[in-house]
Amino acid sequence: MLDLLIQNGLIFDGLGSAPVRGEIGVQAGRIVAMDRCLSVGAREVVDAAGLWITPGFIDIHTHYDLELEIAPGLSESVRHGVTSVVIGNCSLSVAIGDPAMLADIFQRVETLSHRLIEKWLQQSVSWRIPAEYLEHLQQLPLGANVAPLLGHSALRAHVMGLERSLTVPPSQSDRQTMQQIAADALAAGFTGISIDMFPWHRMSGTWRGCTIPSQHAEFSEYAMLADLCRQRDRVFQVTPNLQRSRSFLDILRLGMGIGRRPLRLTVLSALDAVHDRRLWRLFSPLLTGWNCLLGGNVRFQTLTEPFTIYSDGPLTPLFEEFSTGAQLNSCESRQERQSLWRSQNFRHQFRQEWLSNWRKSFHRQLELMVVVRCPDTSWQGWSFAEIAHRQQQDAVDCFMQALRDYDTDLRWVATGANDRLAPRLALMRHPAILPGFTDAGAHVRNLGYYDGALSLLKQAVTTRFLSPEAAIHRITAEPAHWFRLNTGVLKIGAKADLVLLNPTALHQPISPQVEISDPLLDGEPRMVKRGSEAIVQAVYINGVRVVHCGQISERLGRERLGTVLFPSDSVGAVDRQRIQSSAVSPLTPIEPRSLRNRVTDQILDHPFTDYWDIFVLKHQHPMNIALHIVGILFFYSLLFISWKFHTFGWLLALPLTQLWGLLGHLLFERSHIDRQDAIFSWRASYCLGRMFLSVVIGKYPDDIRQRQERLRNYQSCHSSTTGL
Repeated sequence: MLDLLIQNGLIFDGLGSAPVRGEIGVQAGRIVAMDRCLSVGAREVVDAAGLWITPGFIDIHTHYDLELEIAPGLSESVRHGVTSVVIGNCSLSVAIGDPAMLADIFQRVETLSHRLIEKWLQQSVSWRIPAEYLEHLQQLPLGANVAPLLGHSALRAHVMGLERSLTVPPSQSDRQTMQQIAADALAAGFTGISIDMFPWHRMSGTWRGCTIPSQHAEFSEYAMLADLCRQRDRVFQVTPNLQRSRSFLDILRLGMGIGRRPLRLTVLSALDAVHDRRLWRLFSPLLTGWNCLLGGNVRFQTLTEPFTIYSDGPLTPLFEEFSTGAQLNSCESRQERQSLWRSQNFRHQFRQEWLSNWRKSFHRQLELMVVVRCPDTSWQGWSFAEIAHRQQQDAVDCFMQALRDYDTDLRWVATGANDRLAPRLALMRHPAILPGFTDAGAHVRNLGYYDGALSLLKQAVTTRFLSPEAAIHRITAEPAHWFRLNTGVLKIGAKADLVLLNPTALHQPISPQVEISDPLLDGEPRMVKRGSEAIVQAVYINGVRVVHCGQISERLGRERLGTVLFPSDSVGAVDRQRIQSSAVSPLTPIEPRSLRNRVTDQILDHPFTDYWDIFVLKHQHPMNIALHIVGILFFYSLLFISWKFHTFGWLLALPLTQLWGLLGHLLFERSHIDRQDAIFSWRASYCLGRMFLSVVIGKYPDDIRQRQERLRNYQSCHSSTTGL
């Protein structure tokens, strides 16, 4: 007798395979059967006719670390189909350190409510080491599954003390202690380590206004932590310093794989910024060169919708990038801010900094900044530039006066990136850019992108820039494989975390952010998303329905449904005893092929040992094949001309023949390119010649079809879905 039987649904396995209609049987929180028709009894039967059945979505960039302690159900994400989250991003985690110190690090960076901080401090648990934090997480009534990163700021402040971590370099003893704690954390089962270089991230409390501890580290300290992740093939998450060019070079150095194991590096963030409309075009060639030529394993993150931020007068993360704005954010009262505005020097400096174009990341265009709420209701819906024009006033003077007169009674909104559809789709489609960067759980007054996965699906359905199965793969199995987490796939033995979607309701625009009074914050405002009720028919975690047509189950956050996700090479010290005593054996991790023999960075496993089979799967697009053929003809033409006319200078042009093939991969087929094969290898030369001959005799389409069929059969068997 099954616990749950879902019938008649269109099943998307998460691997990008074409969907199939079938049934799924669940028992003890696991998928135990999948077939076209299951003649088995069940305690609960769900008719999913007309619905899609998908794996639960994965949010790769959240800041739920504190909220987990107060409301572990994470209902704002789960209601939109998210069943797994990565926490501990941007160097911020609560895995180690004094709670009051951690609160000072978290509060301003993530603009968290004072009430949330106070609640956490009142009931915070003092765990001594990161492994004990994992044990603590396992005891919480988790809703979504949690994959924790170890935050560098927390680690540095714990080892050095907060003051020293912000003012002096670490001693050799400090470095050794940090290294040992970080190594032990990875051994215990942390997904990786996060660091931060972003100058917007500042302290509250005694050290208010100072940038957080991770930003005070030198490159050697970052490299030490990166090497630990490289050794264990764990994730290293980085937030660069947009105002310091050297930070990009440092990150490039960290992520190079020449002569060493590639670092699993994820970087914030690939966006179409309003302040620089050309910037988004750099990400594709940068990632291609980084991953294909420099041996990297890098994934940028992007937001799946326009990056719109709400602000309360002068209190906004957008002001953290310039000094007078940071001073306003540092003030603890309206009176302090009024004191600043009374200073002529302060007003003059604010104006100069606002108009400066030096390394800004927020556009500061007053015509794009719109009043949402104001004591003068006639301003609502108008931009500051329009208001200034109406009042025959200089725009910046008008803006400063509004901030001074109305303070936080003034609420305004601005979109800083990803407002154009075509660049946004290009970023979301790029194989080395992961849809993520929702910041869920942070900036609760400023933004709410809890439905990032659904936003991608909506755009895939309405614009067809991705097929539905490819779009679902991007937010389930693909990030799970890259983060090395055993989730994101529907197969026998997998945890029953799945979503039932109404596909007809996906033909909707991206949902707007709305403001609610959140009981979690004792009624304080919070930006959230709604509108998923018609799309998400049900969300199941561990086989338990926790969302039904927008209604949250009382079981969410009260029962332990989610679990801590460990990287696939280690179940983690915390989980070993549970797994050994469990009737359900742990999922067998996929053993990735060596980097040289990968087809793409998404296909981590395949049945092929002969490089010719791998080569064929790397070269399937007609235009890519054509450019390779042109390169081959060019190569042999140069050899013939040099021999025939004894003009051996033509041989100097031989490297140009390689560029044709690389151009084909860059423009048409982003399969994995090994550096040695790209420069010269006998196996690549043999396969190029064999492809040329196969194309000439018309056999190459059959070669492609046969390898595709073998790969599909292997993936189907490996996913335990044979028979669907």
